[in-house]
Amino acid sequence: MDMHTVELTDAEAPTLQVPATGEARMTWEYDVSDERLMALYQRGKERQWDAASRIPWELEVDRGNPLGQPEKLLPIYGSRTWERFGHDRRFVSDLFLHTTAWQFSQFLHGEQGALVCASRIVETVPDLESKFYASTQVVDEARHMEAYSRFVNDKLGLLYPINPALRELLEQTLADSRWDMPYLGMQVLIEGLALAAFGLLRDATAGGTAPLPHALLAYVMQDEARHVAFGRLSLRRLYGELSSAELKDRQEFVIEGSRLLFRRFRGDEMWEALGLDRADCVATVESSPSMRAFRSLLFSRVVPALRDIGLWSEQVAAAYEQLGLVEYATYDLDALMARDENIARTAEREQRELTVRKAQVAETIAVGATAGRGGDTTDDTED
Repeated sequence: MDMHTVELTDAEAPTLQVPATGEARMTWEYDVSDERLMALYQRGKERQWDAASRIPWELEVDRGNPLGQPEKLLPIYGSRTWERFGHDRRFVSDLFLHTTAWQFSQFLHGEQGALVCASRIVETVPDLESKFYASTQVVDEARHMEAYSRFVNDKLGLLYPINPALRELLEQTLADSRWDMPYLGMQVLIEGLALAAFGLLRDATAGGTAPLPHALLAYVMQDEARHVAFGRLSLRRLYGELSSAELKDRQEFVIEGSRLLFRRFRGDEMWEALGLDRADCVATVESSPSMRAFRSLLFSRVVPALRDIGLWSEQVAAAYEQLGLVEYATYDLDALMARDENIARTAEREQRELTVRKAQVAETIAVGATAGRGGDTTDDTED
């Protein structure tokens, strides 16, 4: 399949270059004391998987509807643009392809940002336990990049550039010299939002409608649950020791970052690439009840994490209430994470069972072929 990349605008650069700031830290104290982080590190080692062999890449993906979704879930369903072109099956197929490619392209870009941030954490974090765990996350993020890149390249054949809002938050996160900011920007905000987005798409593809992307999302989410837990464990301890001024500074970062991520899902660049009425499409996305519900649910992992690490305040609550997100402050994040891991285990079991069934079918075919030849295996040569 030929790979097509949506062209960059004049304001976009093909690479993101952020000057490295902060200090590299090493410690000569090798007695580990944080048993929770070490337990997470052990899980990170035990639950590594190979993206090349674990994902069922042999399965076909319908480029006309890669996730097997109903039309009403398309972001501009019901808009003036939809009323004008929605009867055209080619238009609908293109819309399904582009919306999926746009979503998974942003997942791919976010995973590269996570790879760099995890590498930064290994370099700058002061304690040994965090360095241990972050090293497993570096491998996780590289694997996620490999998997999403293969899905976008081989199965969709369409790559979008990084969304400006995601790019800006990555720049802000990486430009900050304080060692906790990659945790806060990536592990809590970007990873938390991605985890919810992965979950919504994973659940939407359950039931066999799109088995390949379902397996991909389930396996990635199993890793992401550990990453968010890592950020919570590390930041909860640190933020309990900061001054009110230091906490306020980080709360303001959270508010601005959340506003950026909230705007990320308008898809402005996608409508422009499709040659559609951008204003009409964006207005539809902003007013659509289903899209607002989807965008709101994306913060179901972020809001309880902020409360958990001690960054929830009247100022943060007011900002989230303005965005319509405050309801998630009471969500049980541990229960959500446990569910993610259970679904990944189910996907793994189903994949093993499918492999066994394929082997059985192949054996049956081979036996049938032998029987079809009469089962004669004697030597026909003359004495």
